[in-house]
Amino acid sequence: MPKQERHKTGYPGVYYVMGNSTVSKNPQRIFYIQYRRAGRLIEEKAGRQHEDDMTAARANTLRVERIKGAKSNRERRKAEEAEKQAEAGRMTFERLWSLYLQNKPDLKGVAQDESRYRRYIQPDFGEKEPVALIPLDVDRLKLRMKKNGLSPQMVKLTLALMRRLCLFGVRKRLCDPLPFQIEIPKVDNETTEDLTAVELKRLMEAIEADHDVQAGNLMRLALFTGMRRGELFKLKWNDVDFEREFITIRNPKGGISQTIPMNAEARKALEGHPRTGSEYVFPGRNGKQRTEIRGPVKRIRKRAGLPANFRPLHGLRHVYASMLASSGQVDMYTLQKLLTHKSPVMTQRYAHLRDEALRRASDVAGSLFGEYTNGEQEKVAKIEKAK
Repeated sequence: MPKQERHKTGYPGVYYVMGNSTVSKNPQRIFYIQYRRAGRLIEEKAGRQHEDDMTAARANTLRVERIKGAKSNRERRKAEEAEKQAEAGRMTFERLWSLYLQNKPDLKGVAQDESRYRRYIQPDFGEKEPVALIPLDVDRLKLRMKKNGLSPQMVKLTLALMRRLCLFGVRKRLCDPLPFQIEIPKVDNETTEDLTAVELKRLMEAIEADHDVQAGNLMRLALFTGMRRGELFKLKWNDVDFEREFITIRNPKGGISQTIPMNAEARKALEGHPRTGSEYVFPGRNGKQRTEIRGPVKRIRKRAGLPANFRPLHGLRHVYASMLASSGQVDMYTLQKLLTHKSPVMTQRYAHLRDEALRRASDVAGSLFGEYTNGEQEKVAKIEKAK
């Protein structure tokens, strides 16, 4: 309560004391108001004459608001501070994503997860807490992605990422669990892409004619080695052993680092590939790890006249595997090792091609034995006829 002399105004419960400006140090009025709330007398500073542009009339308006139930300046500041603290404690998807990255510095596929989070999760859920979600929110996300022409696999991976973030928050005791279970749709991803001899010839001609050497050699290496898109992006020159003719694949999808043989065509592509001074074989901007090359490889695909649903890099990995399996010269265990599959389950999608190759070999044997048998029968018939 001020110690200075109080001066009445024309408004009940409004008075002022004389003080000095905090800026000019000149004398000015400092207005106060008095009112009762729940039987308790409250005195509150309304404001300064110059700095706050306060008058007796404005102080009276403030007093009326307080009597009606409006919060005092102190109460409002406390409420605002409490709101700020509550906001700081909210574990939104945006905060979960940030902490998730910090706690998993060696996360594989982080670029793809980052893209999925920024494009599909953050816009609608970034500022929401997991506990605030309802099943309809997830259903709408799935429907919107489907309407935008996104593949079932992309929908599946996005929902899996959302669920992973929620589980991370719960395990770390950062947030309450979702009030429902996010159902991950089952996707038939057993599609095995292949090219005919004519299509493959057109593709090689299109690669040769294109001006983008990086894109062309990326596609060549995907075809000649069966390496995954991410593995090609991470490939460094010190992973290429020209002397021993091996390529080291660091942290592949299947687990620990592995080496694969470098065949003659792969060696030729790598030896002729330009070096930019970057440690990466196929560098991105400023010599850093590449994260995308969608435009150039789509251009080459279009020039080659390949189907629009043929994936320029991953599809060539399938072509590599299909050619080896259908040759009949590579067993499934060896193919599994070349493709760096962690288990034989994924490799089994090519088993029917090897079966066809074995069937062809069996047919050859049958033909040979047939000729022998038919020949012997004709020989016996001639002998019988001569008798």
